[in-house]
Amino acid sequence: MPLSYHRFAGSSLDRLAALSDGVFAVAMTLLVLDLKAPAVAKRTQHPIWSRGGGGSEHVLVHDLLHTVAPRLLPYALSFLTLGIFWVGQQTQLSSFARTTRALTWIHLTFLLAVTLLPFSTGLLAQDTTYRVAVAVYWLNLLALGAVLLVSIRYADRAGLLSADTTEEMRAALERRIVVYQGLYAVAALMCLINTYLAIGLIVALQLNAVIAPRIWILDRA
Repeated sequence: MPLSYHRFAGSSLDRLAALSDGVFAVAMTLLVLDLKAPAVAKRTQHPIWSRGGGGSEHVLVHDLLHTVAPRLLPYALSFLTLGIFWVGQQTQLSSFARTTRALTWIHLTFLLAVTLLPFSTGLLAQDTTYRVAVAVYWLNLLALGAVLLVSIRYADRAGLLSADTTEEMRAALERRIVVYQGLYAVAALMCLINTYLAIGLIVALQLNAVIAPRIWILDRA
């Protein structure tokens, strides 16, 4: 019987990791493109220009504070998000003994969600008071976590985990995803009260994931 193409296609972990690194690098770079310097040509038309006393610098400071600064928080938030999920994916990849075509496509789906983050970040940066923008951002986080959860569970069932990956390590990988996704959902729901509260909670969760202080359930995750 002829060997099926699907038996050996997409079976390189190294190539998958390399592609993932490239996609993350591009997504992180695209985030900064949303931070645009104030247009010089428009400053002379600004009302502050007529006030005198070094008006041009006053206009620049005004534009930086009112145009650029509000976009810095979504930018920093998303940079942290991409860093966290890059670490999460690389941790999973290092726990696999090998990959299959199906597992490779699961991670390609994950990378699809990664490439959408600059869009959801730009939407959030346009106006942080819109609940829909917060919801779209949360859905992006949900997609990232859900695909990683599918990945580790599929790898476990298919016998793709390496011998060095213990049951405790596998459980820890799943638990971190489930706990954080639950907390992201709670944080996103806070936008019904105040969108800044929701964003602030998501930022706090991302900082916790990076700093990893010993805090109750978050330490176990």
